Parts: sequence; structure tokens; C-alpha cells
Amino acid sequence: HIDGIINWIESLVSSGVAYSVGHDLYFDVSSAHSFGSISHLSGQEMLALFAERGGDPTREGKRSPLDPVLWVSSKPDEPSWTTSFGVGRPGWHIECVAIALDHLGGTLSVQGGGRDLIFPHHEMCAAQAVSSRRATSFATSYMHAGMVSLDGHKMSKSLGNLVFVSELCAAGTDPMAIRAAILSNHYASDWEWTRASLEGAVSRLDLWRRALAMQAGADGLSVLQQIRLSLSQDLNSPAALAAVDRWADATLAGDESDSTAQGLVARALDSLLGLAL
Repeated sequence: HIDGIINWIESLVSSGVAYSVGHDLYFDVSSAHSFGSISHLSGQEMLALFAERGGDPTREGKRSPLDPVLWVSSKPDEPSWTTSFGVGRPGWHIECVAIALDHLGGTLSVQGGGRDLIFPHHEMCAAQAVSSRRATSFATSYMHAGMVSLDGHKMSKSLGNLVFVSELCAAGTDPMAIRAAILSNHYASDWEWTRASLEGAVSRLDLWRRALAMQAGADGLSVLQQIRLSLSQDLNSPAALAAVDRWADATLAGDESDSTAQGLVARALDSLLGLAL
């Protein structure tokens, strides 16, 4: 993808929003009028995260401490390509802009990722895409997932503190319980994986299965509507699961007013939440 990335950088140079510092090329964030509209962070918050996540806010010669590198001169042991703006390699953000928009075209419908990508990565991608004059915007909607922790620390490959679905399943854990445990947390919230949360999901599914085994139950159409409403509100999966809890409780308490409820609820769980019971 290097040729495509170079073309995007050349667009930024032609637009007058790129400048040199030594043998490196930087993007002028002040050229992007909407800069900050994704992260909604203050200047100090941006500076702290920029330094923490690979930026170089203290480099002398930059117009702004927040300006990200577009093209960096390579050290002798690093990959490099020869271009009109020097021998080197591309910066992180412009790589993603070029690859995404060259393959998907125009503006992305949804840009997703972990919450730690909001700034600087997604903010910088959007700024560079628009300032290149080759895109009106980078993405229409953004969805950022919360961080998942284990024993008080964020799960990460570098730390190796990961829980694998394959290992849980190999140990005999019901895959639907794993999925229910995950869905009990809103996708945008930070949460912690615990044995207790998995055990709670197992108990929840046991409740639902007992209700689904009845010949009739509480109003099925109502719970379907509640699941749909919850998911339409920023994929509020915890609220959707709670609606099924209420239906199961009512059914097991003796409400058998709907003879079609079990089939309807089972299909809703499968098609809307991926829980095949």
C-alpha cells in the first residue's frame, strides 16, 4: 500500500497542510477546522494522550505540539522507501486513511475500534482525510468499545493477561454463557471479566431455558419490542437482557397468557442477540 499512502501524503503537501522538520514531514492540525470534534478533549488532555500514545509533542521546529508525523526518515535498520519528500516510511495515521479510503471509497459509514483509538488515531485520521481535499469526512459514525480488564489490569497482548474463548469452550463452558456475559456490559463501557460474571451468565441462561421450556408464557411480542428498542438505543445490550429476565420471571411466576411466546422469544434471542437457546 506504500504507493497509495505516498499519493495521499502528496495530496496533503499540495494542499499546503504539510511541512518539513529536518528530514521528516508533519501534518498541520490547525488546517483541520473540525479537529477535536471526535474526541471532545481539551488541549491539555490531547497533549497528555499524544505523548503517551506515540506522539512527539516536545520536538523543536513543529508548528504545534500536536502535529503528527506523515513521513519519517528511517534509521539504517528500518524499512524505507524513496519519495520526493525523502527516504523513509509513513506515519501511523496516514497509513489507515489511505488504506481504508482507497479500498472502501469516499466516507466510511462506521469507524470502530477500542476507546483508546479515539485520540490521537481516529482524530488524526479524520483531520488528514478532510485536509487532503480528497474526502469530505472520514466517517459518518464512530463506535468505540470500552476496555476489558482482568484482575484489575487492562487485557492486552503485551501483558499476556488474556482470556480465550477457545480455552473456555475446551474446558466445557457453554459458548452462549460466554456471549451472555459479554452482552451484559455495554460495548462502550469499561468492564472486567470475572469468574463471577460468567457464573451469573450461566444462572441467567438457566432461568431463560426454564421459561422457554414452558408451554406458554408472558407476552412475547412485548419482550421482542423491548429488545428491539434497547438495541436501537446505541446497542444497549444490558437493557435487552434485562427485558428477557423480566419475561422469564413473569413466565415462571405463572403468567402463561401467550401460547406463542416461547417460540417468539427464542427466535428474538437468536436473531437479535446471537444467543441460540
